[in-house]
Amino acid sequence: MVIDDEGRTVATSGTVGRVVSIVPSLTEAVAATALGLLVGATDWCTHPAELDVVRVKGTKNPDVDAIVALAPDLVVANQEENRRPDLDALRAAGLAVYVTDIRTLDGAFDSLARMLAACGLDRPEWLDAAEREWAALPEPAARRRAVVPIWRKPWMAVGSDTFTGAVLARLGVDNVLEDAEERYPRFDPAELPPHDLVVLPDEPYLFTADDGPEAFDAPSVLVSGRLLTWYGPSLLEAARTLPTALR
Repeated sequence: MVIDDEGRTVATSGTVGRVVSIVPSLTEAVAATALGLLVGATDWCTHPAELDVVRVKGTKNPDVDAIVALAPDLVVANQEENRRPDLDALRAAGLAVYVTDIRTLDGAFDSLARMLAACGLDRPEWLDAAEREWAALPEPAARRRAVVPIWRKPWMAVGSDTFTGAVLARLGVDNVLEDAEERYPRFDPAELPPHDLVVLPDEPYLFTADDGPEAFDAPSVLVSGRLLTWYGPSLLEAARTLPTALR
């Protein structure tokens, strides 16, 4: 038995040999550590490219029956990405479900190590390397104030207590909506607090040079949503590329 990030006891039976992941970031983390362990993943699990497993629909609408049919020893999920009713349905079907809750950089390194341990895996070198890269980044010489839209029609942005906000803060970019009551509040571009940067990721909404920047007065920068929002092997690439992208 192990304890997940929600403090829930997860009873796994014997050696974990079959894992279903219903979170793209966790899928990539497990696959980079032990590819053969995964037997199922969501339709949105795009990394690694060579992943060849049964697809079980999305993070918000997983195919519970398909997951049960795969007879996994463990299902890995996330508190924010997945809905509690779906997780409860998996548990009711007799499956062991391990839930992560990742909102900070340090929390990501620790949580991923615990999740992989629950899968019966040792802490991988890619995780150590990512932690070293982030620790080695110099403190920013100056700080910027940014809004980070994630959707339009309606406009929504990164708000309080998010992993994305923690990543940006470490890179010297303060989220002007960090004090919002919601983690992903709606907003009006004309009524934002003072800011000097707009960070536009390519997921979940695909912002482009022709779709997004025109709505704001401040300069915009287009970034990879995977590097800004995923926690896993992408953390290594993020530490190496985001500092330059956000200058």
